[in-house]
Amino acid sequence: MTERTSQSRAEREYLPGMGKHYLLPLYDVVQRVFGLHPIHQEMITLAGLRDGHRVLDVGCGTGNLLRSTGKRYPKVELVGLDPDPKALARAGRKARRAGVTVRLDRGFAEELPYPDGSFDRVFSSLMLHHLDTASKDALLAEVRRVLRPDGLLVLADATVDEHGHRTGSGRMREQLRDNVGDAVAQRITTAGFAVEPTRTRALRMVGRIGIELARPESSGDSPSTCY
Repeated sequence: MTERTSQSRAEREYLPGMGKHYLLPLYDVVQRVFGLHPIHQEMITLAGLRDGHRVLDVGCGTGNLLRSTGKRYPKVELVGLDPDPKALARAGRKARRAGVTVRLDRGFAEELPYPDGSFDRVFSSLMLHHLDTASKDALLAEVRRVLRPDGLLVLADATVDEHGHRTGSGRMREQLRDNVGDAVAQRITTAGFAVEPTRTRALRMVGRIGIELARPESSGDSPSTCY
């Protein structure tokens, strides 16, 4: 097994969950207003967790998904990764108040600092569209590396049709250029996963979310979509 260890990159640029560092206090408010809690609950249910499972949340932000997971499944091992130290500090405080034990690491999705095959489940919630195209592919390759052969990726991200992609704001068009139609599922498939049909859910006021369930293909298999 190999473990990726990155040198300290305190000055490395990243996009905070709210786009700007000073907006972090609004992060949890926005998640409540947009109705992310039911999405998180569905992701947890779809993950099919069992006692002893080791779970990674990539881009965990202030830890809402981790906290909800720990409250439902107190006997799973929870790990959260995010580049934002202030978000991680909030996640830690919230987990302690909820009585949830979680390990929080500062790091980047493209270089997961964990050994091969070390997680049973990997979550990613509304983080993929923040990455550029190359970083998206790097993230998925890393997720496949750290997942056990019978593991599962549960990924939720914004999804748009071609009309919405063309008519959104310039920044939104840039962020969602790779999320038109079934592009997210196709990208995950290309990374070496068998992907279930996308589950699409509406958010309050801000469009739709696609939830993807994907299992690593064995090394001898060619990527395919399972139905």
